[in-house]
Amino acid sequence: MNAVIVIDKPAGITSAEVVRRIKRSVKPARVGHLGTLDPFATGVLPILIGEATKLAPFLEGGDKRYTGLIKLGVETDTLDPDGSVVRTAPLPALNPQCVAAIEETFSGTLSQVPPVFSAIKRAGVPLYRLARKGVDVRPPQPRKIEVRFLKLEASSPDTLRFELGCSAGTYVRALARDIGVALQSAAHLAELRRLQSGGFSLPAAAPLERVLAAIDTADLASIPFIALAQALDHLPRVVLDAAEERRLRNGDSSALDAIVPAGAQIFRVVHSDGDLIAIARATSRVTAVIERIFNR
Repeated sequence: MNAVIVIDKPAGITSAEVVRRIKRSVKPARVGHLGTLDPFATGVLPILIGEATKLAPFLEGGDKRYTGLIKLGVETDTLDPDGSVVRTAPLPALNPQCVAAIEETFSGTLSQVPPVFSAIKRAGVPLYRLARKGVDVRPPQPRKIEVRFLKLEASSPDTLRFELGCSAGTYVRALARDIGVALQSAAHLAELRRLQSGGFSLPAAAPLERVLAAIDTADLASIPFIALAQALDHLPRVVLDAAEERRLRNGDSSALDAIVPAGAQIFRVVHSDGDLIAIARATSRVTAVIERIFNR
């Protein structure tokens, strides 16, 4: 099996556990995922199966879109509902002017300090592992993020409902923390649902249990698979005939000479039936080299 499946991840399990469960059903195929979701979070989690794992460098990143809830008055060590309370503060007055000012403050280019409980590594060890052992971990270095849009609504005196569009690498838990500080209060992220990750969105997603049942019963037609070439729809494409494909698979990248798409840097190479053959990188206007080649 070689495909991308967009899972609507349930709450209560890690992204790695989603991979493990799917891998048990598709062995010996390799399985990976794009864009980790915390255990309490739900929503879009793209899963790469078989040859699709080679797509990861070309699909990683891309903007994200979320909805969720920020709980005010309480900050936890993990900045989410699974953590221990480390700080409390009075609730702010959430009038419309205050909410609008926060929306404006937290839009555009921001400097963000990622959470200590994160997968960022120090000396090769994820910070969350050190933090869980009780090690006094220095906060990571600030990083630049982009908030494309932020819409806030005070749904109760201690809760802000939000819609968010942001760049890859944004920690929504840290955004919740910083909003709490800006309100002269405290906060943590109480709920999070990812609606979009790069080119993958919730309408194309399927519940994990439904996907596992379909794989186990060989009812593959009921799963919304995304073919490898389709997952790269954002890249220009060229089509090879059978003879050109043989040359390319034999390592002869000159099969691509003179058919490099105009202005392309990275492009996909497909068979006449639409199957993905390779991803290539232009070295000039008429020549290219193979970045990845895919088995059919």
